[in-house]
Amino acid sequence: MSIHHVPSAEVSSNDKSQKISWEKRRLTITPEFVHSTLLNCPSNLITLRFFLWCAKQPNYSHDAQAFDCMVNVLTQLTKKYVTLRRIVRELENVGCVIKPLTFLLLMRIYWRGGLYGMVIETCDEMGTFGFTPNTFAHNLIIDVLFKIGQVDAALKVLKETQFRNFLTFNIALSNLCKLSDLSNIKDVSRRMFLEGYYPNVNTLEMILNCFCKTGRLAEAYQVLGLMITLGISVSVNVWGILIDGFCRLRQPGMANDLFKKMLGTGCSPNVVIYTTLIKGFLDSQMVSTASSILTRMESDGYVPDLVLCNVLIDCLSKIGRYDDAFDIFLSLSDRKLVPDSYTFCALISNICLSRRFSLLPKIASGLAIEADMVVCNSLLNYFCKAGHPLHAVELYDYMLDGGFTPDKYSFVGLLSGLCGAGRIDEAVNVYRGLIKYCPGLDAHVHTIIINRLTRVGKYHIAIKLFRRALIEKYPLDVVSYNVAIYGLLKSGRIGEASTLFSQMKEVGVLPNARTYNLVISGFCNERDVKMVKQLMQEISEAGDELDHNTMNSWILDEAMYAEFSKGLAYDVNIGHAHHLFLRDKLLVDSSSSDDLLDVAASMG
Repeated sequence: MSIHHVPSAEVSSNDKSQKISWEKRRLTITPEFVHSTLLNCPSNLITLRFFLWCAKQPNYSHDAQAFDCMVNVLTQLTKKYVTLRRIVRELENVGCVIKPLTFLLLMRIYWRGGLYGMVIETCDEMGTFGFTPNTFAHNLIIDVLFKIGQVDAALKVLKETQFRNFLTFNIALSNLCKLSDLSNIKDVSRRMFLEGYYPNVNTLEMILNCFCKTGRLAEAYQVLGLMITLGISVSVNVWGILIDGFCRLRQPGMANDLFKKMLGTGCSPNVVIYTTLIKGFLDSQMVSTASSILTRMESDGYVPDLVLCNVLIDCLSKIGRYDDAFDIFLSLSDRKLVPDSYTFCALISNICLSRRFSLLPKIASGLAIEADMVVCNSLLNYFCKAGHPLHAVELYDYMLDGGFTPDKYSFVGLLSGLCGAGRIDEAVNVYRGLIKYCPGLDAHVHTIIINRLTRVGKYHIAIKLFRRALIEKYPLDVVSYNVAIYGLLKSGRIGEASTLFSQMKEVGVLPNARTYNLVISGFCNERDVKMVKQLMQEISEAGDELDHNTMNSWILDEAMYAEFSKGLAYDVNIGHAHHLFLRDKLLVDSSSSDDLLDVAASMG
């Protein structure tokens, strides 16, 4: 038997050429090649192994398409192997060397797929393999904890992260703005500045928007001042946010002044700003001024879009101009605008407010509107308002059968329908299920069940649910507290209502005019002159006002009137009370606001 010897030089040459060829192949890895391979791998485990291998190659990083592709792969592997530890062991069995990058990539895939529990599990497993989670891992955990409603835990991780970076703070601020958590926004921002980081333009606009939407214009102007100090130009977005802030506070005059200042800087408005102004004046029932702004907008060459038309239909309906609202709807075809689901919802609002429920079938038959979530939620509201709560419950079941994923508005419709149908126990059970399995519910959902229970006289149950919401730190706003205070007053528990009124201020929820009206009415019924005087002083400082019913409840009461007629009470007298009722006082110091805006205007 002959043995053929291959010269060593030839072997060396072949090996070298193969190595060079392999290096070239490594250098030509492209996203297209990776994506194609990921789709054609024989198994999910091999797919994951290939994905991890590519991520380790020099000068290559996966794009968003590759991560999206891997979401389904990793989801299937998780269903098969149940735990992250088993997945890692299987990767080792196919030759994958487990490194910190392995866990970071797995965390990112899980995060992108919304599998937040697995993100946390992966981070935990990283430690059991002897690796220390880095700042990137902590940033993902912070974002996940916010998304599942664990705000305190997220802030704890932020505090304990050793090497915080810009993204650490930016992730926290973005999530806190979505939650309108003003107190923690301030705290995180302060910590961010102390560590030498500054929010970028998008984050500052987000914070500004958050303060404006919650009526905290004093803080909003501080953010504006910071932007000016950092040399950031006041963009049309910033002007729009500030204008919207004043419109939300029912101060369209100030909003219009800002609009004029904006024009003075040479900054051109857009349809969004015009829409905000028009809505602001309509919400304040200043129809002629709104009409003038609309005329100016059209004269400037801007054409009303469908969003503006929908706003007009909705706002005109809310101030009782039902026929004008329908005229706008009928003009859509002339404007070559096609009604959408929001148009339909605005019309439903019109019908509910005007109580002309028979119009719905006629309007709906002429609209080719797809039954999306917005339409279904509006119909839920319609059925509750029209006195058909059982229809609302049936529609909710239909939505589930149709594959819709209910949102907070759907939950509100369901709870309202159950309470309206007298199915109180079922409504309470549904609510308890929602808070257990749907983390992140906003204040509106918690408020609606309390409000509906209060309406049907179930004060004890309503207050019990509210107390639990306080203990569990569920998001509650001023409307939530107003509803709870109303329930306490209706059940004769004036002392508890007073205590709750104090507590809401302690936790940073500012009372509004409705709150003061409720509490003063309660103290008037109890003939508690001292507390009424104290509250009148608070109203004077806050710039809120009483409604006619509250004023009459003590001015027309001889005993109360006699007490107030004795003289000034904390610098508030009867004449001042009338003045408070009639005036429109700004919530921020107008001179300082104007000065700051002049600086902003000078910067352009």
